[in-house]
Amino acid sequence: MRTKTAIIIGAGPAGLAAAYELLTKTDDVQPIVLETENFVGGISRTASYKDYRMDIGGHRFFSKDERVTALWEQFLPVQGAPAKDDLILEREKPLQAGGPDPESTDEVLLVRDRVSRIIYRRKFFDYPISLKARTFVNMGFFATMKAGFGYLGSCLHKREETNLENFYVNRFGKPLYSMFFEDYTEKLWGVHPRDISAEWGAQRVKGLSVSKAIKNAFGKMFHKKNRQVETSLIEQFVYPKKGPGQLYEKMAAEIERLGGRIHLQTQVTGMQVADGKITSVCAKNALGETQTYTGEYFLSSMPIKDLLEAIGKENAPQNVYEIATTLPYRDFMTVGLALKRLKVKNKTKTKTLGNIVPDCWIYVQDRDVRLGRIQIFNNWSPYMLKDPENQVWVGLEYFCSEGDGMWTSDDKAFIDNAIAELIKIGVIESKDDVLDSTLLRVKKAYPAYFGSYAQFDEVKAYLDGFENLYCIGRNGQHRYNNMDHSIATAMEAVAHIVGERADKTAVWNVNTEKEYHETKTEK
Repeated sequence: MRTKTAIIIGAGPAGLAAAYELLTKTDDVQPIVLETENFVGGISRTASYKDYRMDIGGHRFFSKDERVTALWEQFLPVQGAPAKDDLILEREKPLQAGGPDPESTDEVLLVRDRVSRIIYRRKFFDYPISLKARTFVNMGFFATMKAGFGYLGSCLHKREETNLENFYVNRFGKPLYSMFFEDYTEKLWGVHPRDISAEWGAQRVKGLSVSKAIKNAFGKMFHKKNRQVETSLIEQFVYPKKGPGQLYEKMAAEIERLGGRIHLQTQVTGMQVADGKITSVCAKNALGETQTYTGEYFLSSMPIKDLLEAIGKENAPQNVYEIATTLPYRDFMTVGLALKRLKVKNKTKTKTLGNIVPDCWIYVQDRDVRLGRIQIFNNWSPYMLKDPENQVWVGLEYFCSEGDGMWTSDDKAFIDNAIAELIKIGVIESKDDVLDSTLLRVKKAYPAYFGSYAQFDEVKAYLDGFENLYCIGRNGQHRYNNMDHSIATAMEAVAHIVGERADKTAVWNVNTEKEYHETKTEK
């Protein structure tokens, strides 16, 4: 008999993981999940358009946290037979003994090759930058010499890391920073790196640097044992056959089977507080009806801006309320294009269906287009489209702010501009290569590290003062957490609720280690 209630705000990876953990770790707590949208998975959902499936933002399933990996594989086991493209191309992949066959079931995680590169001045560079001959050829002699001296200069004269620009320059030198980080970062955040906290780099780049690239290059050369490889250098990851949302949809179904409740199209609009605790929340459903949900525990993955607005100006200290409600976010638009072909050629040794380029992501560094990143869904999973042998299904990613000129653009005009940019950088030949298109907008995809974020610790301290409130997930912590980080925050929150942790400190300590979160040891 479950005598206590946990109100969980948000049905993304963090919220769903929290509900599932409560259902499987205790018989005493009933989870109720309140989700604003009409789908689960948050930005880790899979969007469908006709016969095509779109991964919003791209989600590699890879973690050094064995608890998270075990949770994923509990819902979808790793493949035990080759996937469609591996069969056709006779590519070998590590298979799970007794695992499912992707050709006969959808309930499977595929083993995928990780290839991500940069397009800069219409040429491909490894992401992150590697010390290969091709890198220097593409850069040219003078740019290579300039980059080399710039890096040596950064080794001799370290800048104080008061902003993201100085963080990058210290690790790569000014020329490489200018070529491969400055413009893309400004596209992503809408402000120059000198105006962004270095904390973002500490979370997302961490151990990556020229010195790490040199160490990695020599490690490969001499086959060094047990060497640590930074996350951006991992060679394989697993991925749901039908995209990331498939896993979270299955998790949601299991939560409801176990007795948990998930209410979609239910937006939290208010919170009641008393004696240092949250006592209840008010939420409005799709019919406009408001209902009050009471509970002993409250786990929030909603944006902190919205959380403070729900708590109310009258309940929070003025400075905390103002900091929280002015926290910056970046929003996101994806143009999905079904293509006949790509103009850009596959000059790698990696075999692909239709001999398309093998990249999962292509980062667009050229400053004369607004396009930030290209996803090639064929390479995430050949089952993301109906005919992967004869079509290419791509997502063109744009970063914007809700209400700005990009966000409010006419859909057709925006898609036409995106196609024109793809032609401009040489990825497709002409508009005639486009078979179909769609456009998606995603609010608050990226919590940003500038503006009032400088005083975020005041907000964090205030929220931590609520005995029964747990801030989890990416937006719930205003931290650029990956899926596995978000799930880990939920696991730590539940661990405290069930008495496995003495305090809540571990919830905020996820994704704060100095080394990059996703590393592997090569045997």
